[in-house]
Amino acid sequence: MFDHSGKQIYLICGTTDMRKRIDGLSAIVNLQNICGSFDSAMFIFCNRSRNSVKILEWDQDGFWLYQKRLEKGTFPWPKEGKVKKITLSRDEFSCLLAGTKLRRRHKSKLKNTVWMIFCTSIHK
Repeated sequence: MFDHSGKQIYLICGTTDMRKRIDGLSAIVNLQNICGSFDSAMFIFCNRSRNSVKILEWDQDGFWLYQKRLEKGTFPWPKEGKVKKITLSRDEFSCLLAGTKLRRRHKSKLKNTVWMIFCTSIHK
């Protein structure tokens, strides 16, 4: 589909209005100071129903915008709070693209927050 090797992959917490296109989604990234540059980065946004994601990617001379909508099931998406973004590994991102859910488990340990993301099957 596309090459995501060597890129930082950011899951944007909270819901996003899926009517937003490239300009609106890139403005969210800029306003929330997600990262210093669009180079070598991808950003994943989810709708309120949690059945659709959009992926924004910079490709040297312009943006790519991908969308995936689940016909069955939802993504358990983290709510926006103190954490605005979660960095995904390539394996976690591949799980998302392959049609599996990303689940998060939140543990508090001595006032430090640890996020653990793992993949589970959507079809139960």
